[in-house]
Amino acid sequence: MPHLYLVDGSGYIFRAYHRLPPLTNKHGEPVGAVYGYTTMLWKLADELHAADGPTHLAVILDKSSQTFRNDLYDQYKAHRPPPPADLVPQFPMIRDATRAFSLPCIETEGLEADDIIACYAKAALAQGWQVTIVSSDKDLMQLIEPGLDLYDTMNNRRLGAEHVAEKFFGIAPTQLGDVLALMGDSVDNVPGVPGVGPKTAAKLILEHGDLETVLAAAPAMKPGKLRDNLIEHAGMARLSRELVELRCDVALPEPLEELEMQGIPDAPLRAFLEHHGFKSLLTKLGQVADAPVPAPAGVPMEEDPPCDHDGYETVADVDALDRWIAQARHQGFIAIDTETTGVDATRAELVGVSMALAPNRACYLPLAHTGEGGGTDLLAETPVQIERDTALARLKPLFEDASVLKIGHNLKYDMIVLARAGIAVAPHDDTIVMSFDLDAGLHGHGMDELAATHLSHSCIAFKDVVGTGKTQRGFHEIDLAAATRYAAEDADVTLRLWKRLKARLPNEQATRVYEMVDRPLVPVIAQMEAHGIKVDREKLAALSADFTTQIADAEVQVHELAGGPFTIGSPKQLGDVLFERLGLKGGRKGKSGVYSTDVTELERIAREGGAGSEIVAKVLDWRQLTKLKNTYTDALQQQINPATGRVHTSYSLTGAQTGRLSSTDPNLQNIPIRTEVGRQIRDAFVAEPGHVILSADYSQIELRLAAHMADVPQLRDAFANGDDIHSLTAQELFGEVNRDTRGRAKTINFAILYGISRWGLAGRLDVTADEAQAMIDRYFDRFPGINRYIAETLEEVRARGFTTTLFGRKTHFPRLKSKVQHERQGAERAAINAPIQGTSADIIKRAMVRMTPALVEAGLPNVRMLLQVHDELVFELPEGDVEAAKPVIHRVMATASEPAVKLSVPLGVEIGTGPSWGAAH
Repeated sequence: MPHLYLVDGSGYIFRAYHRLPPLTNKHGEPVGAVYGYTTMLWKLADELHAADGPTHLAVILDKSSQTFRNDLYDQYKAHRPPPPADLVPQFPMIRDATRAFSLPCIETEGLEADDIIACYAKAALAQGWQVTIVSSDKDLMQLIEPGLDLYDTMNNRRLGAEHVAEKFFGIAPTQLGDVLALMGDSVDNVPGVPGVGPKTAAKLILEHGDLETVLAAAPAMKPGKLRDNLIEHAGMARLSRELVELRCDVALPEPLEELEMQGIPDAPLRAFLEHHGFKSLLTKLGQVADAPVPAPAGVPMEEDPPCDHDGYETVADVDALDRWIAQARHQGFIAIDTETTGVDATRAELVGVSMALAPNRACYLPLAHTGEGGGTDLLAETPVQIERDTALARLKPLFEDASVLKIGHNLKYDMIVLARAGIAVAPHDDTIVMSFDLDAGLHGHGMDELAATHLSHSCIAFKDVVGTGKTQRGFHEIDLAAATRYAAEDADVTLRLWKRLKARLPNEQATRVYEMVDRPLVPVIAQMEAHGIKVDREKLAALSADFTTQIADAEVQVHELAGGPFTIGSPKQLGDVLFERLGLKGGRKGKSGVYSTDVTELERIAREGGAGSEIVAKVLDWRQLTKLKNTYTDALQQQINPATGRVHTSYSLTGAQTGRLSSTDPNLQNIPIRTEVGRQIRDAFVAEPGHVILSADYSQIELRLAAHMADVPQLRDAFANGDDIHSLTAQELFGEVNRDTRGRAKTINFAILYGISRWGLAGRLDVTADEAQAMIDRYFDRFPGINRYIAETLEEVRARGFTTTLFGRKTHFPRLKSKVQHERQGAERAAINAPIQGTSADIIKRAMVRMTPALVEAGLPNVRMLLQVHDELVFELPEGDVEAAKPVIHRVMATASEPAVKLSVPLGVEIGTGPSWGAAH
């Protein structure tokens, strides 16, 4: 059966333009969008060819901005800014690119691309063809019917009637035009009916059938704003219906038969690529059939000029600010950064905002500078600056404008600060996340390190601006010239980094994990940090007092067993007591001449159970209690935000090499999981009155992923049947299941995935190295897929230098080439686990991104996600929402990998609730 693919070329163009930084070809012409469009079209052609997809294909473009809709309504798309100046000359080149692929490039005066697509779609369906529209545009969803679907290339998914129903609250594609007419469209300036959003529009159409019936029924509706607006704006609703209607009644510019795919002749495409100097694409074209295509070479990048700190502008009046805002709107992207009074985003006050449009086109907008002395010096003059509320009122529309990309470095911090000022930053790119997704494991991702690495630039040090020690001043006290040099440089460097990192994402196959996992997570994490979680101060104080007593008791017992007092917290004194005074065996000194008393050494002595095991066990108890008291029960009381009464942990998206989130201030991921003491600390994390805490935890997710990724049928079947995986392993390894064999099997299941050595497993199970090796051999014999996975992973990482998750996240392991054996072996162990642990991290991140929209759609806007700890998500919600929220949370977590990755094992999710985190866990 003929299968026609219609590519929404206009959508491709703007995606390509914003996807890459400004580029020029060898003739000095701007070609960033041309290069991106060519790459995307080529990728689509490759994918469709591999899938044995279309028999016919055409690229549809907009001819001009004036169409019949402007005759119907002169304000149609009136708010859209003109195309960026450097994009306009690229339009003819993009048409040339399409023709270079020998693909039809169709456009018609007076019609939008959507109308042309509709005409071809209806004509092809009438002849019994299948039709696929390559777009995710909501207007084109009106065309969906049996035989016609949409293909969303950004998310690699097919969109049918079920997607329309899911997105528009149960609406069928045939009803979508009526819904769009009621809700309007701010982007295209379709007026609609004021106060009617997608949910209300869908409800009205589902109740009444179509737009005209809704308008006819309006006078009889319950008095209120909705009824009044439907009556008052009925004319605009009917006009909107005409504006969103796709025209299908014009003659086809080219016959359907002329769209048949004939292959891509080499000569015209080669000539086009050579003309523009697209060397990496020429390399790809030069590959012989079916040969592997290497990753494209780096995108051509002009060298930026050195940072001109004296050229940065201090924005001190409204006219200057308006000029920067207008330039940002025209350009379509801007780098931003905030200066504040502290590092805690939930407490810091906003001092100023810096912005950059291009290298050395950067500025600083002071908002709360007081001058020398911070306002305490009566002779000091407050510098001239725009009144804070006035400046923020002007920045808010820009920072929230969907057509202007906001670029930041660790933008999560700025989002929290600006949200407290009433500004929701979107859309965004974050260079710290880009760097991590490209180079995790190779280096750090702080701005100073990246500037040195990628730009050969040394940033101004913060301490050089504000001073150190007793002479340190707040940033608000710094004179504006120095503040501008420092702050504007941050925005300038961020923009320069973005140009380089953004260009690398598609070339190094990092776009998928950046766009599908990490980038959308940034505002989610910002919101979680802003929410915080309530802690019971009295409970913490009581625990601290109890720990103090237990610590004192443990200290007395240690001193008695040691034969006299000493400082337990001193490694030197403890080592001398254990290995000299008491004569314990196995003591080893480091280079400093001090005995090692780290946790591994002490646990070894305690496990061996000989002389000294009792004192060592007490020392370990003393250490744990002291750490928990200092780190949690004492510190948490100090970390309660006085303004919110809650604790706000800070999450890092780049803190763990495999992609897991890490938390600091406080670190909530190191609270002991299985001990009674750990549970007592979690009991201090409580819900507000009338609310409960809900904990949703992935069950054995890494073992499940291992079963899928290593293709282990026994494990897959066990998870599918809901069997106890550790009992299965015990039966396979030891021939019987009891408490001891199951415990050993559990240890082995997890240890094998971390690439444990025979010595490491021997230590954990308290057996000889030979016995441990026999267990490992037996495990691999019973589960050969695991052994094959480990071998293939090591082979791959040694060849490429990095591992990848199922979502394409790379983790680099440069120490694999180390000449130091223990460093090399440590890197190998980490590499074995990285694809599994990284995929687990990707999945829970995807669940977090989808969670709030799913809850809101389910009518549960008051369910708040507060914490992410390992494989667990923690929520606070009204008591009355618990039963409705549980299935939504379970569904989102259980299907988080889909549709990008379809697992062969189910993801288990365990949910508990209670008045505290401890009770829910």
